[in-house]
Amino acid sequence: MSRRVKIEQSPLVNPDTVILKIYRKDRGIEFKTLKLFRNLAKAVSPPPVLTVSQWADRYRRLSPESAAEPGQWNTDRAPYQREIMDSVNDPLVEDIVIMSSAQVGKTELILNIIGYYIDYDPAPMLVVQPTVKPMAEDFSKDRLAPMIRDAPTLAGKVHDVKSRASGNTILHKTFPGGHVTIAGANSPSSLASRPVRIVLMDETDRYPASAGTEGNPIKLAEKRTTNFWNKKKIKVSTPTIKGASQIEKEFQSGTMEEWCVPCPCCGKYQPYEWGRVHFSDVTMECKYCGEHISEFDWKQGEGKWIAAHPERRRKRSFHLNELASPWTHWDSIIREWKEAQKEYKENGDVNKLKTFINTVLGETWEPRGKGADDDSLLSRRERYEAELPEGVLVLTASVDVQDDRFEIEVVGWGRGFESWGVKYEKLSGDLDKEETWDRLEARLDREFYFASGSSLLIALTCIDTGGHKTTECYKFLKRMEKKGKRIVGIKGFGRESQGIPLIHKLSTNNEYGVKVFILGVDSGKEIVMTRLSTADEGPSYCHFPINGDRGYNETVIKGFNSEQRVTEIRDGRAFTKWKKKAGIRNEPLDLRVYNTAAVEILRPDFDVLEKKVKAGINYMKKSPGRTKKKRRAGTMSRGVEL
Repeated sequence: MSRRVKIEQSPLVNPDTVILKIYRKDRGIEFKTLKLFRNLAKAVSPPPVLTVSQWADRYRRLSPESAAEPGQWNTDRAPYQREIMDSVNDPLVEDIVIMSSAQVGKTELILNIIGYYIDYDPAPMLVVQPTVKPMAEDFSKDRLAPMIRDAPTLAGKVHDVKSRASGNTILHKTFPGGHVTIAGANSPSSLASRPVRIVLMDETDRYPASAGTEGNPIKLAEKRTTNFWNKKKIKVSTPTIKGASQIEKEFQSGTMEEWCVPCPCCGKYQPYEWGRVHFSDVTMECKYCGEHISEFDWKQGEGKWIAAHPERRRKRSFHLNELASPWTHWDSIIREWKEAQKEYKENGDVNKLKTFINTVLGETWEPRGKGADDDSLLSRRERYEAELPEGVLVLTASVDVQDDRFEIEVVGWGRGFESWGVKYEKLSGDLDKEETWDRLEARLDREFYFASGSSLLIALTCIDTGGHKTTECYKFLKRMEKKGKRIVGIKGFGRESQGIPLIHKLSTNNEYGVKVFILGVDSGKEIVMTRLSTADEGPSYCHFPINGDRGYNETVIKGFNSEQRVTEIRDGRAFTKWKKKAGIRNEPLDLRVYNTAAVEILRPDFDVLEKKVKAGINYMKKSPGRTKKKRRAGTMSRGVEL
C-alpha cells in the first residue's frame, strides 16, 4: 500500500507549533507514523526568538528556599525588571549597571540571565561575588543550584554536583556549549582562570580594592571578556560611601536611568523620591501638581525607564529604590527611617541611618562624622566636682598597648550615650614582666566615687591585642578570665573595614582561646567623630574635665581629633580611609573607639542602672553568696549582665 505524506510549517503560528498537513491515498495511516513526523518537524524548526524576560516568564520557577512567592516567574509582578533583563539582548549594549536598594529582586535578575544563557544561548560565564567563602559558595548552593533543579529546561543540561559523571563542582558547572564559574573578588586565581563571554558582578561595592596583589578585581574580571565581540558585562550592587562607591561611578558613566511612574492626577512621569513621601498619610506628593497620592495608586501606573543620558546607549545604567518594590510597603519603610533617625539623634550612632540610605534608598552615604575642631573641644572642658559627675551610670575602660607603656582611658556613660571622660593616664614599665601587667590589673580594679560618696567599678575593659605584645595580652586575658574579670580583647578588622559594623564578631581563634572582639574601626571612628561634633549637652555629647589630675591636657584633646577621612585612588578605584594628621598622636582616638565598643558590647539598660545609681548601689560589686551561673559550652553572648 503506497502512502504519501507532506509536512508544511505554517508561517502564521508560533514557532513552537507546527501544522502538519497529511495527504494520503488511504485512511489507514498509523498514529505512530503521524507522531514521528510531528517530532521531526519540531526538531528541524528554529527555536523561538526569546528575550531574557520572555525566557524567564516561560521557563523560570522560583525556588521555595529563596523566594517569598515560590512558583512560576512573572515579570509583571515587578515590571521594572523587564527592560533591565532585555537590555542583555540588545546587540548595541555591552555594559549593564544596576545601582539599587535591597528588596527589588536584583539577585533574581542575575539568576534569570544565567538561566537564559545556559538554556537558550550557551556561553562561558563568570559570576563574581565579593568573597569565595562564604559568598561565592553560598550563592552557588543556595541560589543557583535550586534554580537549576526547579527549571526543567536547565536540570537536564547541568548535572548535579553529586553525580560522578557530572564533572561539576560547587564553583564550576558545565553545560552543552558553555560553563558557569563562580568566583570571589578576593581570589586572583579564580578571576584569571579562563576567557568568558558573559561576566556578572554582584555587590561590587563590597569587593576589595585589589584581588591579592593582582589589582582591581572588576578590571580583572572584565579582561576575561576581551576575545568576544558579543560580550556582556553586568554589574549589580547596593552603593556604599559617596566618593568611594564603585557602583555609583559606573552608574554615572552610563545612561543614568530612573524608573518613573505617571501621576494618577496629571499624568506626568516622575521617579519615586523619598523627599516627597509624607509620613502622616503615607503618600508621595506629585512633583508637578502637588497632589498627595497613595502608594497603591502610584504603583497602578504603567512605569517606564527615563534616561538622563540616552546617548550613552552602549552602557545602560539603572537606579532603583525600595519605594518601587512590590514586596515592601511604604509604612514599614517609614518606620525603619524613624528608628534610624532616633538612633542617630539620641545616640549619635549613624550605622542604621547609613544602612537605610544604602539598602532602602539605593544611594551613597555621605559621611557626617567630621568631628569638631581642636579649639571647640578644648573650650568645652569643665571642672568636675567629684571623680564621677552626675549623669554617669556605667563605666568602661580601654587600654592601648605600646612597647614600653599602657595608655588607659576610663569613660562614664549616661542616657543617650552622653559621655564623660573620667581618667586618661599612661602606665610605663617593662611589658615583658608579669608585674607590669599586675599593675594594670590593679588600675582597672579601682573604684570611682560620686560627690555623694557612692561609687562605681569599671563594668567592662577592652584591651587592644592587635599591635604590640600580642602574646603577653593573651596571657593577661587568660589570667583575667580565670579570675572572672570583665576584660576582653579587641582587634581591628583590618585595612578594608568599610561597611563593617563596629562590633563585627567575637573570636576565640588564638593560641590561648581567649575572647577577642573583631571591630570595624572605620565605623567606630565615624561614631566617635559624630559624637564629638554634637554641640549641645545631652544625648551623644562628649564631656571632658579640665581638672589637672584627670589627664585631659591639650595633647590628649587634640589626639581625639587626630585623624581625618580622605579619598584615595588605588588600582584605578577610589576608596576612603582614615588618615592620621601629621605631628599628632592618635592613641586618644583609638581608646575612645575601644570605649565605644565596650559600651556597645555591654548594651546597658540605662533605666535599670539609673535606679541603682540613685539608690547608691555599686552594682558591680559582688553580693555575698552570689554564684555565677555557668554558661553552657558553645554558647556566646555579646551582652554583659550588670
